[in-house]
This record gives sequence, structure tokens and C-alpha cells, in this order.
Amino acid sequence: MRPDDFPPRIIVGITGASGVIYGIRALELLAQLGVETHLVITRAARATLAQETSWTVADVRERASVTHADHDLGAAIASGSFPVDGMLVAPCSVKTLSAIANSFDDNLLVRAADVTLKERRPLVLMLRETPLHTGHIRLMAQAAEAGAVLMPPVPAFYAQPTSIEEMVTHTVARALDALGLAHPHAARWSGERSSSSTTERRSVGA
Repeated sequence: MRPDDFPPRIIVGITGASGVIYGIRALELLAQLGVETHLVITRAARATLAQETSWTVADVRERASVTHADHDLGAAIASGSFPVDGMLVAPCSVKTLSAIANSFDDNLLVRAADVTLKERRPLVLMLRETPLHTGHIRLMAQAAEAGAVLMPPVPAFYAQPTSIEEMVTHTVARALDALGLAHPHAARWSGERSSSSTTERRSVGA
């Protein structure tokens, strides 16, 4: 936890897995909440950004409060004495998952994640890989045992999204929930849409 006189802070890591838009949208939603964000975008992520979007690295950096070079192991976020409220890796590649699970701190993103775990702060990993083989699942279990929350970006359809943007926003908002940060515009499940559907379910299960 951080001292009360420090602003809310979240570290956002963006790796080279497909789905860099999740990290970008996270920066935007966190800014709306008034959260100070510390961004680490890896070299592979910069390549994926160019492949998947029309965004530039400068565009992404503008949405963060502070940006750190992925090779800068002397950055503030590399130390547990620097107060932050948690970390989100969106998207998280299997390579990064493996490094985090094994405390292989060869870059700032992994070091910051390792520090987050050792300080008992929330770490959410939006793992972007499918299908999964046994090795992937073992790494996921290992990271979870260390305290990480594994949250693959699986879209929810109960909110009846009408665009990819809505699905991305809802998925990221749920990841922020896992960090203890509720976004006011996130769609929430409020129960069955009609009593008839409830009655039908009961009769089927009777």
C-alpha cells in the first residue's frame, strides 16, 4: 500500500502480444479516474502497435503520466519503496508470463511485476494466448500461486456490446475492478432481463 499523501498510482505494462489496444484503453480509463500511470512498453509491443493500429509510440506515451524505458532497471518502479497501488500487464505475452512466474527480471516490466508481487500489491495479467498447452497452464498456476491475477481478455456479451470498442472497454474495466478501481461507465450485470427468463430457467432445472 502507499502512504495517504501520495496520489493513486498504477503501473501499466504493454507487451508484444496481440491486443495492445487493451493497454491503451487502460491508460485512458485510468486517466479518467485521476490515477497516475507509469507506463512500460516493450520493444516487441512497439512492433505490435505498428502492426495492429495506426497509433504511434508517442501517441501511447501521451496517455501515461510517466513513461519508463523497458531497459531502465534503475527506474523508480523497480523498487518496492516507490509507492504504487498495483500493476496491470495488458496484454501479457507468454514470454512475459514465463519471466514473471520465474522471477526472471531481465527488463523493467518484469522487474516491476516482481516487485509488485513481493510487496503484496495486486498484479493483473491479461494473458493473450490461445490455445493453451500444459506448459502455459503451469506458468499461469505458478504466477497465480505467487499472487498474480490471471485475467485473459475474454469478452462478455451480457452487456450486448455493439462494437469492438465497447468490448475492449468492458474487459479493461473488469481488469481495473481486480485492481480495486471501479470505473463508473463500466457495464454491470444487474440480474435477469425479465421474470419470464427466470421462470423458464427454474422449470428447466426443476
